[in-house]
Amino acid sequence: MSDQPSEYSLDKSWLRRSFDKASAGYDSAAVLQAEVRDQLLERLDLTDLAPRLIVDAGAGTGHASRALKKRYPGAVVIALDSSLGMLRAAGRQQPWFRPFTRLCADAEHLPLQNGSVDLILSNFMLQWSEPDAVFAEFRRVLAPRGFLSFTTLGPDTLRELREAWREVDGHGDLPTRVSQFMDMHDLGDALVRAGFAAPVLDVERYTLSYADVRRLAADLKATGARNATAGRPRGLTGPRKFAAMQRAYEAFRGDGRLPATYEVVFGQAWAPASARQRVSDGDTVVSLDDIKRQLRARRE
Repeated sequence: MSDQPSEYSLDKSWLRRSFDKASAGYDSAAVLQAEVRDQLLERLDLTDLAPRLIVDAGAGTGHASRALKKRYPGAVVIALDSSLGMLRAAGRQQPWFRPFTRLCADAEHLPLQNGSVDLILSNFMLQWSEPDAVFAEFRRVLAPRGFLSFTTLGPDTLRELREAWREVDGHGDLPTRVSQFMDMHDLGDALVRAGFAAPVLDVERYTLSYADVRRLAADLKATGARNATAGRPRGLTGPRKFAAMQRAYEAFRGDGRLPATYEVVFGQAWAPASARQRVSDGDTVVSLDDIKRQLRARRE
């Protein structure tokens, strides 16, 4: 096998630093993330759930965690994120009467017990992870008939920016200037490989508009959603090359604005009623009782 990273390979440590830096001003720029989050939460109306333990995977600044605790007041809600900066910001969403707990962890290595979770919600996290690894962990920690509902970005996301860079760089063996995102059908296959039942996926497309490319770049930086591919160009992009990309992007201008397309994949699946997998020796887990004790200590 080649030692070269694939187009989907991510620099996880760089990505965490990017989200840490973005955490302070994230909410002011995360307009699309907020709109999609609301739609993801609304889709829970179509289910008849009474969860005891909920994980908001990739919780960011905690808005979905707060909403989940309001919707299911009797449940323990875990706001899970690999970015400490984001979890610190999520602390500002904590109502004293309906607290949720915060857990810093990688979704590819969940410190949770087998079959302990009833509901996993994940908004715009999966594209910054390896889907097979994440789905395997989600499947492991979900209880029989546990429910997974998520959103992620599809391959048409930022297609205008990608095409503008391709115009500048030419064709052939190119650096990955824009993050690459997995197709909906490949995500469905990954859910099946992980052992999920009845996966359902659909796509919604959104278009944000900007006065110029620099405004788009500023929004991407402000939300931490910068190119984190292992094969990205290292170092700063020169002003001449960036100016050339700006000129190429102008081909997409309409009604005085530059469009930025986002392909959003909505997915849901159930954990079947089947035998649970065994936790590997040496794994560290956080039990439901441990989480409840943390919550009681915080109230005291």
